[in-house]
Amino acid sequence: MYQRFVKIVLIVLALLFIPFVAMQFTDNIQWSHGDFIIMGCMLTVYIFTINFALNSLYGAKKLLLILILGLLFLLLWAELAVGIFNTPFSGS
Repeated sequence: MYQRFVKIVLIVLALLFIPFVAMQFTDNIQWSHGDFIIMGCMLTVYIFTINFALNSLYGAKKLLLILILGLLFLLLWAELAVGIFNTPFSGS
């Protein structure tokens, strides 16, 4: 269990390192501390749920859960980034 948690945390940190490095080279990416925290939480929950689905569900249930979670993750990410639904917490 501990090794799985460490692997997930390392994956999340590696994914968050991409925009951090990009911010050093361009002004087009401007993330605040809150952006990193929110995306870190989103990625952690997403990866833990995918891990749960892969280890405990079978067949169509596994595929359906992964597809639904992927879609929800992408919609939430897009809303936070550019505000596709014009909610009060949307980006831009």
